[in-house]
Amino acid sequence: MELSDANLQTLTEYLKKTLDPDPAIRRPAEKFLESVEGSQNYPLLLLTLLEKSQENVIKVCASVTFKNYIKRNWRIVEDEPNKICESDRIAIKANIVPLMLSSPEQIQKQLSDAISIIGREDFPQKWPDLLTEMVNRFQSGDFHVINGVLRTAHSLFKRYRHEFKSNELWTEIKHVLDAFAPPLTNLFKATIELCSTHANDASALKVLFSSLILIAKLFYSLNFQDLPEFFEDNMETWMTNFHSLLTLDNKLLQTDDEEEAGLLELLKSQICDNAALYAQKYDEEFQPYLPRFVTAIWNLLVTTGPEVKYDLLVSNAIQFLASVCERPHYKHLFEDQNTLTSICEKVIVPNMEFRAADEEAFEDNSEEYIRRDLEGSDIDTRRRAACDLVRGLCKFFEGPVTGIFSGYVNSMLQEYAKNPSANWKHKDAAIYLVTSLASKAQTQKHGITQANELVNLTEFFVNHIQPDLKSASVNEFPVLKADGIKYIMIFRNQVPKEQLLVSIPLLINHLQAESIVVHTYAAHALERLFTMRGTNNTTLITAAEMAPFIEVLLTNLFKALTLPGSSENEYIMKAIMRSFSLLQESIIPYIPSVITQLTQKLLAVSKNPSKPHFNHYMFESICLSIRITCKANPDAVGSFEEALFMVFTEILQNDVQEFIPYVFQVMSLLLEMHKNEIPSSYMALFPHLLQPVLWERTGNIPPLVRLLQAYLERGANTIASAAADKIPGLLGVFQKLIASKANDHQGFYLLNSIIEHMPPASVDQYRKQIFILLFQRLQNSKTTKFIKSFLVFINLYCIKYGALALQEIFDSIQPKMFGMVLEKIIIPEIQKVSGQVEKKICAVGITKILTECPPMMDTEYTKLWTPLLQALIGLFELPEDDTIPDEEHFIDIEDTPGYQTAFSQLAFAGKKEHDPVGQMVNNPRIHLAQSLHKLSTACPGRVPSMLSTSLNAEALQYLQGYLQAASVTLL
Repeated sequence: MELSDANLQTLTEYLKKTLDPDPAIRRPAEKFLESVEGSQNYPLLLLTLLEKSQENVIKVCASVTFKNYIKRNWRIVEDEPNKICESDRIAIKANIVPLMLSSPEQIQKQLSDAISIIGREDFPQKWPDLLTEMVNRFQSGDFHVINGVLRTAHSLFKRYRHEFKSNELWTEIKHVLDAFAPPLTNLFKATIELCSTHANDASALKVLFSSLILIAKLFYSLNFQDLPEFFEDNMETWMTNFHSLLTLDNKLLQTDDEEEAGLLELLKSQICDNAALYAQKYDEEFQPYLPRFVTAIWNLLVTTGPEVKYDLLVSNAIQFLASVCERPHYKHLFEDQNTLTSICEKVIVPNMEFRAADEEAFEDNSEEYIRRDLEGSDIDTRRRAACDLVRGLCKFFEGPVTGIFSGYVNSMLQEYAKNPSANWKHKDAAIYLVTSLASKAQTQKHGITQANELVNLTEFFVNHIQPDLKSASVNEFPVLKADGIKYIMIFRNQVPKEQLLVSIPLLINHLQAESIVVHTYAAHALERLFTMRGTNNTTLITAAEMAPFIEVLLTNLFKALTLPGSSENEYIMKAIMRSFSLLQESIIPYIPSVITQLTQKLLAVSKNPSKPHFNHYMFESICLSIRITCKANPDAVGSFEEALFMVFTEILQNDVQEFIPYVFQVMSLLLEMHKNEIPSSYMALFPHLLQPVLWERTGNIPPLVRLLQAYLERGANTIASAAADKIPGLLGVFQKLIASKANDHQGFYLLNSIIEHMPPASVDQYRKQIFILLFQRLQNSKTTKFIKSFLVFINLYCIKYGALALQEIFDSIQPKMFGMVLEKIIIPEIQKVSGQVEKKICAVGITKILTECPPMMDTEYTKLWTPLLQALIGLFELPEDDTIPDEEHFIDIEDTPGYQTAFSQLAFAGKKEHDPVGQMVNNPRIHLAQSLHKLSTACPGRVPSMLSTSLNAEALQYLQGYLQAASVTLL
């Protein structure tokens, strides 16, 4: 694409259309942009637009499109074409920083993100002057520019907070510190001075405080991995200023908004974080400053109101106290009983209260409420921080703290009892206090794993939790119902099983509650209870114990999906999946109605898939229905195909990318249920599965390969007779996969199925070409993964077509090639093969080469006979060689960048491991002994003399053992 006005005009029109609410206009425009994004100059056209366009909406749209384009295409993935040409990359890096700094804030944010995505790949090696260019802008004195630099630096360096330690990381951080820490410190001092100069100018203060927030965030990122020498030398400057900012109160910076945190709150929150980082990681160096920070943060907590805008500040301040109180050498600061009482009374209890804002979230923004409360993304809530502080204090002062709180809990429960409808919030706080006191260690999978000995959890459950759940109305006091259900969920390992069994019908009942939070919690609690393990690793709650409740459980779960706000509730769908998995054949009578409801749901959500977890559990539930029913009655597979194929066809025709990998997995499961022949409905689809466009998407590859394997297992003869013209297409897929390091193993899965199942005559003409392709790949890039797969393939070929055929095909490609493969690949690498079935295939294949291949006995290949036998005994007896050469670092398949649907494996569509050798050979060691015996009968005297001259003693000893076990001798 030329950088011309005409192209800019075209691009403008298409960008406008992508904002159109009508999909008939929007989708074609998106498709057009997708089709041109590989063209040279495309990104430069976008940058030109966002610089020169007269319309603000186009500028913003171009900046977002550009950022997403960079996100999808910048990373260069091995084996895949480079999606952005080198000249465009150079031009982007040359222009993006000045362009970002001169753009308005809305666009600056997008370009800043794009710089950090490019930086993640290219900085510092391929973009050495980025830092210098940024630091030079500090001199400009223009805070719009300075904040642009700080924002970009923040998005570039914040990954240091969660990167694993490595030499490359240290080198990069050192490079950044040398260039960036001194100018950042000078900027910090200068900005603080400007704050006092402009103390009465509200608009100047806003800009300066935005800078201070970013500077404080950068301080956190640069100090996270280790304490840098520069910051240690300048600790006085940083900490004194941080302390004075914590105690600063400027009326001009206070906001009237009760919800949104102002600049002052955000800055103080970040400083609390920075102080906590130093208190936890660098306590020795930080010791002189600690007492004044504890005092300042304590005063901050006691004087800050309950408004939502202070939440982040209060929770970070409490987290600071929590991190200090559990360090042994700060213990003395908290020992005094009055201090403990004061902390409990003034900090913990007030911050555990259920506020109007929480109530609003509970009712109107339930999804967010659930995410924070259940999934632990409540890091920045006051309750969570108060809870962490309780745990921190209990580390050294469990007795006194439990004592203080027991009093609070009792008085709160008494208040509630006086007037439940007015005082229910007191009970909510009491339950929360008991929970935070009792739980010492918790995991998502098992709930509480360690509990405080001083709290009687079962007694509290029976007296205060059960009555709420047993009350006649499921809709009364929804917050307390949710608390009660959460209590069961959290303490499911501490509460005795008989109490859990009493709770199950109560939970099933609460699936009908109107409150989204309550019925979601009920579904989640059931799902967690159903996964609990009892003795001998069976489920704690059995299908027999659930028998009386099956009908009402399934009815209420599916009804819950029709409640307002829960039509795609992932917790309910996960509970459906888990119920099927627990109840197994008990659900068969309900399957016809269940599968109808699941297909209707599938059809509805396929129109616009938006909840990946919900969709995943829905497909898992479909797979379970199929498995459980067809296990009892294999012929039922036809009725599932009738129910599902119409929806599947629609999904494939409308190219619903998110669902296609799932559809292929379910179809594989169905096809594998058929005993011998492929139904015609599947054969009609077969040619479509070979279309190259389907194979372009990485997420489709594993399920499509499995589906093709199912076709080959069930209908190789049908393919050979009715679709022989499709065999080249099938091999074309193999050729594409084998060329990619990420997917070559999938290519071998397909090839192995072709060799194992296709009638030999149908693949005769292609055999040599297959081997040539494999050798070309071996020459171009030989990886451990490829070698392992290659070894399994040649041994499978040997089992299927015979050892002589293997030797002949190798030597027909190039004379003496067979010997080279034995010497250079099989003998040295066989130890790398892993997996029981794979090892068995290799053992049987090598046994055939040793004992059924005449050239091994009387040509120049004979010298390889003993080393090959030695390698085979090694495969049996030595540990697997799992070393991987240094230069082989795989990018994980799931890690490929961009928005492509990653492949999500359905656990309940799992494929049984297939053993192509099967019953033909049960014990490969005995098989080797019997085969050697047979060979020695054919040529007496040869085998013992070859063994005695060159097989090492240890291997010989093992071999004697095999011969004894097989009750044979060598002649």
